Amino acid sequence: MDAGFLENIIDMIRKDRNLLDLVPVLIGDERQRVRIGAVALAETFLEGNRDDLIALVPSIAAALENENPSVRADTVYILSLIGGNLAISYLKQKTSLDVNPMVRQAAIEAIGDIEGRN
Repeated sequence: MDAGFLENIIDMIRKDRNLLDLVPVLIGDERQRVRIGAVALAETFLEGNRDDLIALVPSIAAALENENPSVRADTVYILSLIGGNLAISYLKQKTSLDVNPMVRQAAIEAIGDIEGRN
């Protein structure tokens, strides 16, 4: 992903949906470009694969414990894209427990976005 092969990765996932399981690994990567790619993958595959992505929410949410606040904020964003009650339950923990105000605010906004779509 870091080398800029997003379209190739999208094509691979279209051929093998099991590769969506890489999204939790990618969102937890320290490299911003890789995390942006993970978000792009989620956005690309939301329609028609939302249930598959919802099933990945616990694995994706593990990155909320990363020491890097940028990783946590990007994880909040991808959870807001996926949505659902399970994502909200993970995000609620970040609204008061995260040490970084940026992550706390992002979690509050993400919950509002999800609830607004429901």
